[in-house]
Amino acid sequence: MNQAMHTRCCIAGGGPAGMMLALLLARMGVDVFVLEKHADFLRDFRGDTIHPSTLEIMHELGILEEFLKRPHQEIRELAGQVGKDIVTIGDFTHLPTHCRFLALMPQWDFLNFITDQARRYPTFHLKMQAEVTDLIKENDTVAGVHAETPEGPLEIRAGLTIGADGRHSLVRQRAGLDVINLGAPMDVMWMRISRRPSDPVQTFGHVDRGKILVLLNREDY
Repeated sequence: MNQAMHTRCCIAGGGPAGMMLALLLARMGVDVFVLEKHADFLRDFRGDTIHPSTLEIMHELGILEEFLKRPHQEIRELAGQVGKDIVTIGDFTHLPTHCRFLALMPQWDFLNFITDQARRYPTFHLKMQAEVTDLIKENDTVAGVHAETPEGPLEIRAGLTIGADGRHSLVRQRAGLDVINLGAPMDVMWMRISRRPSDPVQTFGHVDRGKILVLLNREDY
């Protein structure tokens, strides 16, 4: 059975950008509907760094204290080995922010937290397992999206449609927007290795000609 809904803003993609935007709109009273194609946020090897600037926004929103109660690691200084020399690459302790550190937290924990905060507002709506398949266009204007869900097709009409559906965005493709490809200076391979209690606590990097190895301390790996 086809479902048809109306909202003021429809966001395709429930990643950090889509969920944070939905929270900001909902708290201002804007009716917003987020469509996320997966059943949950449990996807590994995503951006796990919560930067001081993001933490500052959470402070301004009044949710920082609650956020920092969740399990995380705090990095105040980044060091690295360049050739044979040990150098300080980043020092967050001098920043003019409330949190003078970079927080490490699995992205799914971050997204679950933002979702919990957004659900406090009646204008926030989230539909999981809803994959956007096409745009609704009327008179050369985007008027919403078509999506597939386990319950069947879903049609959402919206005054504003936002594509936050990743680097291979279907919304961007269907809208005919051009991509500016800046190129990738390197390929990244993620892996987990076990961690001994005697291993260094500090997040550390080894930099050599054409090669970089970064170690992120996640307590048990």
